[in-house]
Amino acid sequence: MSIYKDLEPIDLSEITTYDLASRPSKVAIDNFAQAPAENDSLREFLAKLPNILAVESLRELSARVRRARDLHKPVIWGFGGHVVKTGLAPILIDLMDRGFVTALAGNGSVLVHDSEIARVGFTSEDVDATLGKGDFGAAKETGELLNRAAKTAQETGIGLGESMSIALAALDPPFADKSLLCAAFERKLPFTAHLTIGADIGHFHPEADGAALGASSHIDFRLMCSLVREMNGGGVYINYGSAVVMPEIFLKAVTVVRNLGHDLTDITTANFDFIQHYRPLANVVRRPTANGAGRGFSITGHHELTLPLFAAHLICQ
Repeated sequence: MSIYKDLEPIDLSEITTYDLASRPSKVAIDNFAQAPAENDSLREFLAKLPNILAVESLRELSARVRRARDLHKPVIWGFGGHVVKTGLAPILIDLMDRGFVTALAGNGSVLVHDSEIARVGFTSEDVDATLGKGDFGAAKETGELLNRAAKTAQETGIGLGESMSIALAALDPPFADKSLLCAAFERKLPFTAHLTIGADIGHFHPEADGAALGASSHIDFRLMCSLVREMNGGGVYINYGSAVVMPEIFLKAVTVVRNLGHDLTDITTANFDFIQHYRPLANVVRRPTANGAGRGFSITGHHELTLPLFAAHLICQ
């Protein structure tokens, strides 16, 4: 006998039920995956993925990117350095040639890692091994290239990204074919660079000039605003692997465009990252597309898996 006074289990005998067949449901076997075969083509493999959740989002997002290309609207990719460090530049360069990348925007680490890949074929030092000796980030060539490009940009009135692409390409680096900066220079695609002063290794090198770094990065912010303005009517912004800097840059660009009286509707945004952080979800996926202004997507997973899969959808779907 229970010790609870005046408390009895509720009577469930009068619960109302319905026929299972009458209920609308979100998952049906028509959307299930099919097992891959050894001799499947890439197109056949993609068609066998389940049309559920992330795959459904990838398919719709890729359709929107292809629509943007057909409408001659921008497809802007903003990204962090980890995208470069996971070896994905060749895929992005191929997407440039197919019209699926019309502009690139990166934080300061992108400049560091991409330029080192182009010059020596490797990057990403062991911080634990070098920090104790004070050697972390002290690579001479990397610091010189970044800071001289910033000074040149300030003197000539161009953005830091463009200046870096010009300076790096002028070196005729042996691995230029693996470099986003070199690829953007060769194809004359906009490449904007957005710094957080003090966050990148080049900012403490002897040649560092805060005024030049700030001025050249500010020009790139203004260029980014011009690119975002052209998204109206079908453009796309994709944030890949930047948890803070690029989502904040994109949000400010959106508000500049709207503050100046320009329409910014029928846009598509997406965030790809290991973890769905607050800023990308709020500042890329949700806020810019709110009130019917567009559609935002969020895809979670490792860059080295999701970007090849996304590229395959763009090319083969």
